[in-house]
Parts: sequence; structure tokens; C-alpha cells
Amino acid sequence: MKLHEKEMRTVYAETLNELMDADSNVICLEADLSKASGTNPVVIEKHPKNFVNAGVAEANMIGIGAGLAVDGKIPFCASFSCFASRRVYDQITLSVAYANNNVKIVGTAPGITQGPNGGTHMCFQDLAIMRAMPNMKVFSPCDAYELRSMMHYMAGEYGGMYMQLIRPVVSAIFDEGYKFDPYKAVVLREGTDVTLLSTGYMTQFVGKVAAELAQEGISVEVLHYPSVKPFDVATLIASAEKTGAVVTVENQNIIGGLGSAACEVLSEHLPTRVKRLGIPDQFGEVATEQYLFDKHKFGPEWIKQACREFTRLA
Repeated sequence: MKLHEKEMRTVYAETLNELMDADSNVICLEADLSKASGTNPVVIEKHPKNFVNAGVAEANMIGIGAGLAVDGKIPFCASFSCFASRRVYDQITLSVAYANNNVKIVGTAPGITQGPNGGTHMCFQDLAIMRAMPNMKVFSPCDAYELRSMMHYMAGEYGGMYMQLIRPVVSAIFDEGYKFDPYKAVVLREGTDVTLLSTGYMTQFVGKVAAELAQEGISVEVLHYPSVKPFDVATLIASAEKTGAVVTVENQNIIGGLGSAACEVLSEHLPTRVKRLGIPDQFGEVATEQYLFDKHKFGPEWIKQACREFTRLA
């Protein structure tokens, strides 16, 4: 089976095993959601001594991770994104970021991918709140190849890092040769009429959107941002200079995440029209992905509409 044919959580667990094979200091921490994260049984069976279940105690999991990091270990602490960011924000702030500890935090099932669990578990602000934290890098991989490369980077570089993890199978964007660089956005398609930015889960949709718009005579430049912090300023400015219009789309609240990062950069360096697509200032609900795409107007058809409107305004 090819890597992109596997569930992303399976790739996460298998990559942890790869990292543990190479370095016994890599530790998998869970808060009683190891089946949801994919590490049970994959990691437990191969590296039982490198697996720690903190139970339904996410704050304790972060504290354990920080203690292990002080001792030279490289902990990957995973839980639902709502628990891995909101619930443990103070523990991460003090024990990881303020202490500058080498802890990797993984928020699974971000945004609308938590559909069946509804508003309490549907976290739309993890990119925003983690991006606002000093000493914290913030990542969102778009496919299995980027996930694996990103995890190798995380294990090999010191510091606090937060990564979103989509759990199901995701269409391939890259291939085996891809190498993640947190300081560089990826130009997936060159264009001249409008710049389309995406990250994580939404990147699987933007290529098709751009191809369909090309049939209408609209040239879309597509930029994928696997890293929301650090943020590649130069690539965005160069693209916005060319197109004069920017549309951002993310599986997040439009306040504070990718769209806000783009607006901050452009307002300071190159004032440009920007349309942010994502979740408005609302909580989630139990619903299908398509329902939420349509309700909040950020699915593929709405991305196309925003790009068309910005092109007409040029």
C-alpha cells in the first residue's frame, strides 16, 4: 500500500516507530485516545517502552512530556485538537513555551473533521492560540508525505511545536521526495489573477479549484502554507505583487489563523485586498463536512466564487 493510501493517523503512528527505531529518546504520549490517534496498537506493539498513557488527564500529559524533555527525551503528546490546545493551554505556556522545552504537541481531528462529536470537540481556534504563544512553531500538514517529513523535522529540531493531524485518508499532494521546510510556503500552481492560500486539510481542495477556474480563463496562483508560524513572508508578498488579490482558506476560525497571518503581513508590507474563508466567529455543531462547508461558505464552490469575485474587481 502506498503511503497516501493509508489513514493519516496510521502514517503518524508508523512514523513514530521510524523515529523510535532511529532514536530511543522519542516517546509517544497519549491521554487515553491512542486508538483515535492511531498509535494503539501500532506503537504499543513495536515500542511498548516508548509509549505512555497518561489517562484522561491532558494537563498531566503535558507536564509528563515537559519532564521527559528536561531529561533529554523527545515526547510527542497527542490528543483531540480541542484537548491538545484549549484544555492544556496554560500547561503548554508555562511548562513548554516559557521553559523552552523540547515538547511536540499533536492536535488530532482539527476543525470540521470532528463533525460527529459536535461543538464541544470541534476546535476552530487552535492555530490562532498556538500561533500567539512565544517559543512555539505551528504546523498543519496537507497529506501523508508532508506529515512524515514534518515529523522527522520535529524530532530533529529543538523546541516546542504544535501540529494538527487529520486522521482519515487524504489525497496525495506530494510524493516520497518531498522535504518539509517550515520557512517556505509551497507554490503548487503559478498564476496571475488571484493568489489562493491554504493550509492543512483545505489544501487537498484548492488544486482542483484552480484547475476548474483555469477553464473559465481565471489564472490562480496556489500557495500551500504547511507552517503558520514561522510564516513565509517573502513568498506571499511576491505573489500578491503579481496578482493584486488574495483569498485564504482554512479549516479554522478566520480570526487568528492563516488568514490573519496573511493580513498582518500584507498590511505591513503590501496593502492588498484579502478575502478570508473558513469558520466565522461561531462554535461548531454535529454535522457533515458538506453541511459545514455550505453553512460557513468555505468549501470548494465557495472558494471558486471568492476567486471569481476578486478577479472581477481587479
